[in-house]
Amino acid sequence: MIKIIVLIPLFLSLLWFGYLQANKYTLEQGKQGFLYIFVLSGVIAAFYTFMMFVTN
Repeated sequence: MIKIIVLIPLFLSLLWFGYLQANKYTLEQGKQGFLYIFVLSGVIAAFYTFMMFVTN
């Protein structure tokens, strides 16, 4: 379970970085996308954590 929580933001960040590189954007221009990725990943992690406590 912990592996999934760690791998989701890593995988999404790599995809976003690849998109930025392919379209010749700078990291500064893509900063907000990384913020969205980390917020979304935090919500997913909170949900999985909540469900783990509820179902045990």
